[in-house]
Amino acid sequence: MPVVELSYSSLQKLIGKASKKQIADFLPFLGLDIESEDKDLVRIEYSPNRPDYSTDFGIALGMQGLLGIKTGAIKLKIKKSKQYSVSVKPDVVKVRPFVTGIVAKNGKIDDKTIKQLMAMQEDLHFGIGRKRKKSSIGIHDLDKIQFPLVYTTTDRKHKFIPLNSEKELSITEILDTTEVGKDYGSLLTNFSKMPVIIDANQNTVSFPPIINAAVTTVTTKTKNLFVEVTGINKDDAEDMLSVVATILQSAGFSLETVTISGAKNTTPKLAERKMTVSPSLINQTLGLDLKTPKIISSLKKSRLDAVSKGKNIVCTIPAYRFDIFGPMDLVEEVALGYGIQNLEPTLSPSQTLGQTNPVSLELKSLNQTMIGLGYLEALNSSLTSKRVLYEMANREPKTIISVLDSKSQEHTILRDSILPGLLENLSKNIHESYPQKLFETGTVFSAGNPISETINLSGISAHQDANFTEIKSVLQSALKTGFDLEIQTKTTQHPTFEKGHCADVIINGKPVGVIGEINSKIIENYKIRVPVVGFEISLSESILKSL
Repeated sequence: MPVVELSYSSLQKLIGKASKKQIADFLPFLGLDIESEDKDLVRIEYSPNRPDYSTDFGIALGMQGLLGIKTGAIKLKIKKSKQYSVSVKPDVVKVRPFVTGIVAKNGKIDDKTIKQLMAMQEDLHFGIGRKRKKSSIGIHDLDKIQFPLVYTTTDRKHKFIPLNSEKELSITEILDTTEVGKDYGSLLTNFSKMPVIIDANQNTVSFPPIINAAVTTVTTKTKNLFVEVTGINKDDAEDMLSVVATILQSAGFSLETVTISGAKNTTPKLAERKMTVSPSLINQTLGLDLKTPKIISSLKKSRLDAVSKGKNIVCTIPAYRFDIFGPMDLVEEVALGYGIQNLEPTLSPSQTLGQTNPVSLELKSLNQTMIGLGYLEALNSSLTSKRVLYEMANREPKTIISVLDSKSQEHTILRDSILPGLLENLSKNIHESYPQKLFETGTVFSAGNPISETINLSGISAHQDANFTEIKSVLQSALKTGFDLEIQTKTTQHPTFEKGHCADVIINGKPVGVIGEINSKIIENYKIRVPVVGFEISLSESILKSL
């Protein structure tokens, strides 16, 4: 979890009418954890889904709401301007297709503000930016830039003076010799052309997602800022921009638009959105009996706007609150605005005693057996992508179960197999030593009404001498030790496995899974350097059916 260091005195000035004790008492009710205190300084841990809490300005906005000092949604006041524009060239579409931006003027910047802006920038990079892969920010001294700007590509010989340097370097030198180039250069490995933002004087402004130019460095003398965000997804880039815009406005800057045009890019709207929630859902979930006016005031304390419409409440959500996906998120906001400290715990009316599910006991025993055989347990998400589940695993899609309105490009469908996720795990650890042995027990899904859920066991072993005999003996040992089950194998074909080195796993005369040596094309796709063997069986059919 990210941590930000703030001062109580600074928060008091920004919040107004709040004592140090009040601030310390209410910080946890914002969902923030106090990590440590040292006189006036406090280190606060916050959730990555609330990047606006990465600065004291954002925390002050939330605290003003809970204390009732200022309530309702923060309105972005953005002046329309024709002075600033960015033109996007078609050649950048294949590399990093989207750019957006905003201008912030007439602000006061000291060393503390610079430090917080930089910290917020890196936290955004790590969180919704996915280590700059999906989106990245550049914050520049506006007065050092001549508009209009062009977002285009150039070759690796292109030279400019990068941030924190006095020497002109080529893009190749930046990627090979600078720390930031080494950290993020892999994002551009597959491209011959490099994305750059150039101003009207042909000066380089930024080389996203790697580094800004030194000429636009923000200092304590800077009064006006230009913020640009580039990325591979337009919505992610604008989400990131909305956070920065909200924080800069709260810090005293006035905002102006930057016109974005070309190659399917448009000027950001940073607009509010509406969402409807039922008071009955809120009361049922929280165990309360709140009237509509109280629910509305609680939402406003969470810095949202809300009005009653018929039997429902229509909530207005600012652009920077992209962490709110559905009505249950609004229930949480009501709880925060009402006051977590005001919720009274009650004993469950149930008179029965709970006990461990027999299935959980069997799975725990099986997991311990696999660990004893030298395997490391993996815990992958049940949500995955077509790339991992089908494309990279050389599998043909069956009936795909997709998530509606997914905010993620990487977790969009429910898995119907565990093995592809383990192969993905191996691909993330190709620089680690071998052997690498992983297993996972988890739920897989198949289409139906309702959707069918079964529990599978999958394991993989990657090392120079990995073979069919080894992986079969592991599976046999795991099932024999815990459940006194014998397995048989019968040659079959499966697209994930090598032809002639694959078999059905048979228990009590019934096929329950597949085992074999992973297809060499898949190993090459994942850049794994050694042979890989694996298996996947349905535990619901073989072990857990009688429980």
